[in-house]
Amino acid sequence: MANDDLPEVWLRGPLPGIPALLQPVAHALLQARDELRLIMSNFPEELLWEKVAGMASPGFHLQHLTGVLDRLFTYARGENLTRQQLDYLSAEGKTTTFTYTVAQLVENFNYQVNQAIDQLSSADEASLCDFRGVGRAQLPSTVIGLYTHSAEHTMRHLGQLLVTVAVLKAL
Repeated sequence: MANDDLPEVWLRGPLPGIPALLQPVAHALLQARDELRLIMSNFPEELLWEKVAGMASPGFHLQHLTGVLDRLFTYARGENLTRQQLDYLSAEGKTTTFTYTVAQLVENFNYQVNQAIDQLSSADEASLCDFRGVGRAQLPSTVIGLYTHSAEHTMRHLGQLLVTVAVLKAL
């Protein structure tokens, strides 16, 4: 639980302004935001890019969580990725001349969750089954498929981040 005083987000009731069919997606994204903040609080900067057993670093997971949300919600709008989004994708987890801090990466994720919640709040439930092509190959999905995958993918990487951070802190 992200806050000892509150139940998990999905048990706090419906989120105002979010269509009923998209409540589970919004609940999962907000839960991930709460948990990520706790997981990364007081995480040592020097361990941000460390890998455990060849697995992805916490820094990669933080970048990837943010980037995937941005990309999946772009596809859900029926848009193609921009050059900036493609550049971000290719840079996830790689050494750059810019040094990210834990706080910056957490804030980037928080911002992206807020953007996603805003998009969910304006979603038209009648369009949830509309076709959406994914990637350059335009692989078949739907609006609700993209939203659902964004929640599932976010929670999967959050779990991987949780384990990686716990192991790195214990070393």
